[in-house]
Amino acid sequence: MNIHTTALPEIFLIEPQLFQDERGYFFELYHEQKYQELGLSLRFVQDNYSRSRQGTLRGLHYQIRQPQGKLVQVTVGKIFDVAVDLRRRSPSFGKWVGVILSDKNRHQLWIPPGFGHGFYVLSEWAEVLYKVTDYYAPEWDRTLLWNDPDLGIAWPIPEGQSPLLSAKDAAGRRLAEAEVYE
Repeated sequence: MNIHTTALPEIFLIEPQLFQDERGYFFELYHEQKYQELGLSLRFVQDNYSRSRQGTLRGLHYQIRQPQGKLVQVTVGKIFDVAVDLRRRSPSFGKWVGVILSDKNRHQLWIPPGFGHGFYVLSEWAEVLYKVTDYYAPEWDRTLLWNDPDLGIAWPIPEGQSPLLSAKDAAGRRLAEAEVYE
């Protein structure tokens, strides 16, 4: 297993070790001891799974209380996955990082608590599995506006197209107005 840093120091791209032959392949989605050896001591309490069609944009989501760390992986398809630092005292507050996660590269993205998260579906369909470090708490659920110009996220949305959004995601708040972590 290899771990790579990103433009935001707390966000890691993880490459699981792949065992492949003519029959197919095998890899471990999560192995607590190996993650601890990489310096990631994580306790997960819930697994989430979503299936979305091409052009769907989900996010940017976070919980202002009971913040969730997320280990994100694509099992089918391809997405552009984004994390935004929402910790006001952080030197990278308001900065974002985006990576391609797919069933081909099998990479995982570790997003610690204190970050907003969202993704855009690039393939016909995408199925996303993410492990979280705290339970879903709808009363603390918040949404940051996906296209906030102050964030300037370079979503790979084709020219002239609009993403498929839920009503909640379309009504997200701009960073300047959003509740953030102190």
